[in-house]
Amino acid sequence: MLIWAIIIGFIALQGFIRLAPTDGARWHIDPFAASDPAPGGVKRLVSVPLSPEEALSRLAAIAETEPRTRRVAGSVEEGRLTYRTRSAFWGFPDFTTISARSDESGAEVVILARLRFGKSDFGVNGRRADAWIAAAGF
Repeated sequence: MLIWAIIIGFIALQGFIRLAPTDGARWHIDPFAASDPAPGGVKRLVSVPLSPEEALSRLAAIAETEPRTRRVAGSVEEGRLTYRTRSAFWGFPDFTTISARSDESGAEVVILARLRFGKSDFGVNGRRADAWIAAAGF
């Protein structure tokens, strides 16, 4: 009987994690103004010799080819995009917001990645942000 209770609890938890609605407004915040994220999240800031639109277009093209990733809010024209990426096995959602603004060298780009559940992602958000920066050629 205990084993069935554990199995049912596991299925319920999986259902909650995978089916919990996404409130785009909650996650689509200005990453420049955001404080450093809670444990498990990262904030990366880089300057690039590109226009803000070109920098965001590069990052958006990368993000939109990532497995289990979909845009939940924003656009290049808006100057900010937010993506949800789910982990492969558990389906835990992480939210990544990218934004760019003009600076003296071209554009200042920020990537803010946060996890929705828990306190640790074993470095996944940091690796994702670093991989997007590298793939964009920043």
